[in-house]
Amino acid sequence: MEKIAITGIGIVSPSGIDKRKFWSNVKAGRSAVEKIERFDASKYTSYVAGHVHELDAYSNVSSRLLKKIDVFSHMALVASEMAIEDAKLDLTKENLQRAGIFMGNAIGGWLYGETELRDMYIEGREGVSPFMASAWFPAAPQGQVSIKYGMKGYSKTVVADRASSLMAIGYAARTLIRGKNDFIVAGGMEAPVTPYALLCCQTSGQLTTNNSDPATAYKPYDKHRNGYAIAEGAGIVILEPQSRVRARNAHVYANIIGYGTTTDGVHRIDPAQDGVELAHAIQIALKDAGLKPEEIDYICLDGAGTKIGDLTEAKAIRQVFNSHTKNIPASAPKSIFGNMLGASGAVDVITTVLAMENGVIPPTINLKDPDEECDLDHVANVAREHNIDNALVINRGRGGINVALVLQKP
Repeated sequence: MEKIAITGIGIVSPSGIDKRKFWSNVKAGRSAVEKIERFDASKYTSYVAGHVHELDAYSNVSSRLLKKIDVFSHMALVASEMAIEDAKLDLTKENLQRAGIFMGNAIGGWLYGETELRDMYIEGREGVSPFMASAWFPAAPQGQVSIKYGMKGYSKTVVADRASSLMAIGYAARTLIRGKNDFIVAGGMEAPVTPYALLCCQTSGQLTTNNSDPATAYKPYDKHRNGYAIAEGAGIVILEPQSRVRARNAHVYANIIGYGTTTDGVHRIDPAQDGVELAHAIQIALKDAGLKPEEIDYICLDGAGTKIGDLTEAKAIRQVFNSHTKNIPASAPKSIFGNMLGASGAVDVITTVLAMENGVIPPTINLKDPDEECDLDHVANVAREHNIDNALVINRGRGGINVALVLQKP
């Protein structure tokens, strides 16, 4: 695979809305998972989540526009602006007919949808905002970014559950290789901390019920895990081919050098018990990257925090890396701020490139009693200094969706 550069990053997360603050909190392993207090969630089986705070302080979105969009689009706009500024892109000098937008999310914008449906039942059709139809649907953030910047190139929104944004980034990289765009704004966003969205997520049976201590509720790979804590947020990266990087003398965080995706197709929610297809996706990504398994220096785990999710992920890793498995540090930094569902992959990519840049692997927190069946080199609770030249990012979605992306230090 031709190397596609990541030249800008923008992050909106429970651990911070600035990349420096985000990295500081993640490196320190400071939990950002809290009790849900925006609405009465006490009757839900899971009522802890990672919340984004101070979004308005970082936002240049007009109050007029805010009345027309859901918060997941708002977060996407803030993260996109940060990424564009970080990449030092001067859009006035770009051919925006060849600027693409590839976004991913799992459930759309439900706060707006829930509120307007409630108003319809109370007030009738006159109570519904005319913007409801365009505010909640999954492609809304892509549309809002396109409108704001006038980007009109080949674009896509990917909906693939928790694998959505990693798939969007992989798809975007391949689109640049095919020469369809000059550069792409890629990533994901999610805002599931709402009454109906939380209810929908709860029905999967994958959310943690460790509600008594929110900070320790999400514990991937621990014997006492019982699911993930949901979170809201957005992660956006700017992708460019090497020719543009050289012409602009742009700073490169990392290069995308391999991508693979497969599907188990055995159950509407659970992955296959054997991990074979996830292993296959990793092998495809490594072959695409032209790397041997032993050349991977770090694995950013999906870290579902469910017994079947963690066990099958570990099985797949052992199938690919064999005797090298214990030599490769692996962690799930999302345990710190929560699982952002469709935005997880983009945030995992940002976390991994910051880890590469700083030579530090962020930890999996709350890992006090590791499951012996998930026998990996866990970076448990405390960050570890480690040089990362090549990294693997894994994401999985319900129904057996598997995505693997390989990143390389420039």
